[in-house]
Parts: sequence; C-alpha cells; structure tokens
Amino acid sequence: MKNQILIGCSSYYNSFWKKVFYPQSLPSKEWFNFYCQHFDTYEFNGSFYKFPTLKFFQNWYNKSPEVFLFSIKVPKEITHIKKLQDCEGLLEDFYEVCKNGMKEKLGAILFQFPPSYAFSREKLHSIIGILNYNFQNVIEFRHESWWNAEVWNSFKENNITFCSVSHPDLPKTIFTDFPLLYVRFHGIPKMFHSSYSTNELTDIHSVIDSKKKGFIYFNNTASEAGILNALELKRMHV
Repeated sequence: MKNQILIGCSSYYNSFWKKVFYPQSLPSKEWFNFYCQHFDTYEFNGSFYKFPTLKFFQNWYNKSPEVFLFSIKVPKEITHIKKLQDCEGLLEDFYEVCKNGMKEKLGAILFQFPPSYAFSREKLHSIIGILNYNFQNVIEFRHESWWNAEVWNSFKENNITFCSVSHPDLPKTIFTDFPLLYVRFHGIPKMFHSSYSTNELTDIHSVIDSKKKGFIYFNNTASEAGILNALELKRMHV
C-alpha cells in the first residue's frame, strides 16, 4: 500500500462489470470476495439510504479480508433531511454502530450534503460543533459556495477533511493539505457514467503520488468505467 493511499470503488454489485472484471461464470454472491482480491478498501454507500444496524456491519466486517478498510457514508436522514439539526443523538448512534461493527477496519466517515446546502457561517459552526473527533470525518459538499478559505481554514483547525470531488458542476481541485486525501470521482461530463482517460489518471496520479494517507474512490459505477479506472489508477500507484 504505497504511501497508505487506498484506491477502490463506491459500489461492487454491478452487472456491467461482468467480463471486464468479474469472470462471466462467477456467481454474484462471490463478487465482493473477488473485489477484495483486487482492492484494499470500499466506500460503503448503503448506509446513506438505510440506517445500519450493528449486526449488519459485523457481517461486512466478517466477510472482508483481515487487512481492509471501509469508508462509511452518513445516513441521508442526518445530512439531507435533518441537515444536522436536532440529530446529535442519531449521529452518535451512527458513530457507535460504525465503531463497534467495523472496529479496526473503519476508515473514514463521509458526510455528503445536498446541492441545496449552501454555505453559511451558521452551517459551518453546526458541522464543527456536532462531529465526533475520535473519527476521521470527511465532508463532501455539492454547492460551490463551500469552496472558500474560511471553510478550509476552519476544517484544518479542527482536523476535518474537505472532500475533493470530480463532478460536472463543481471545482475539480484535489486537496492535499487536509488530514486525509479523500477524492471521489463521480464521472465527467456524464455523472456516474463517464470514464477518465489514461492521461487524466496520469495527471491525478502525479498529484497524489507523494501524499502519505488517504482514500480514492470511483463512483462512476453506472457503467464499466468505475472499475476500469480504479484498476488503472491502482496499477499506476503500485
């Protein structure tokens, strides 16, 4: 694991990947095991849609390799519905389930906010005030107003990582001076579908190559693009 930068995907259960990644004859129940033979991390997005139970995460812990890390997305109830308002207990429950279920395999905790969530100082202070700093917190914004020095400085002071994104409507800066390097490649120009060229991946690799710790996930998984891009970048980073 060069420089401890782990590369993976935000999905694995994908019929588009048959033949290009999964052997044609491999049953779908074996796909995750096959994925784990090629990657050391997985960005778990299922928790965004349904609040996870301890048993649920324990099952994922047990079926993953001994050396493996999961990054876990915070439920949308917290980030999209309540938008951090009056959910201190709910968030603490989520942290506890992640810690006790994933144990040493827990990587980052990913908060993804909706495009309607525009910057304000009140919201910034709300984020800083509610996080549990015993965890590696990563914040992904979908509104460009958050790309500002006040946010970046506050995050650095509080050991919070600002998520770098490759997204059709957002700045494409890869941030390297936060606690973690955390990059999500969503696909450009067609979100979730578009592939990144070898030249683009080479440029990306030149930026991340000297960084010591982080996660890179390909979320362009509505086609075969995500897995092929992840494999190519991983080969560059060996």
